[in-house]
Amino acid sequence: MELRPNARTYATSRINMYAFVKRLLDIAISLVLLTILAPLILVICIYIYKKDGQPVLLKRARAGKNNRVFIMLTFRTTTVPSRVIRAFPPHPFPDSWADGVPAAFTYKSNDKTRVTRFGARLRKYHIDKIPQLLNVLKGDMSLVGPQPEIPEITTYYNDIQEKRLKVRPGMTGYAQVNGFVIEAKHGLKIAYDLYYVRNCSFRFDMKILFRSLGGAKRVN
Repeated sequence: MELRPNARTYATSRINMYAFVKRLLDIAISLVLLTILAPLILVICIYIYKKDGQPVLLKRARAGKNNRVFIMLTFRTTTVPSRVIRAFPPHPFPDSWADGVPAAFTYKSNDKTRVTRFGARLRKYHIDKIPQLLNVLKGDMSLVGPQPEIPEITTYYNDIQEKRLKVRPGMTGYAQVNGFVIEAKHGLKIAYDLYYVRNCSFRFDMKILFRSLGGAKRVN
């Protein structure tokens, strides 16, 4: 059913208001968290530097809103020095990718790194993601949104898959709390991300945040 002009105007205004307020909340919350967590961040930085040397942060190229590439930050949890990682996947892609990324595609890193003992602890409790608060503050990411994807993959998105790039990627999201990580089958992961894009709201965001804090449990 086609919306009447007044209904379309109301829907557009509601979406714009949601995006505006969400951005304000992202800025406020990330600032507060960075301030509160500053001592912990300092301790982690010193420990990584003394235990494993430089660099302290790992930098990864990721596709953001409207497919704009940005550098996503995390604490370094591996033995390999940090660099802007854009080495996967190899080119050229098979012809089957001409109509979009196949649903059965699964990302497999060719990185030969070894996770450190301290890095494993950071990953277990998702503490390695704390530097992403800087990405949120800068506007590259949001607290809640689709998982940041590898730019070389989003280049091959079809028109439907590109819709997941209409919003900022998030530190957590609907796909993540339902158990889908970057190594999951692409078709399953993107289905959850597209559902979020179609239904994003403050209530939905809060449910995802609470699920993230309580562990990755299914959100309906």
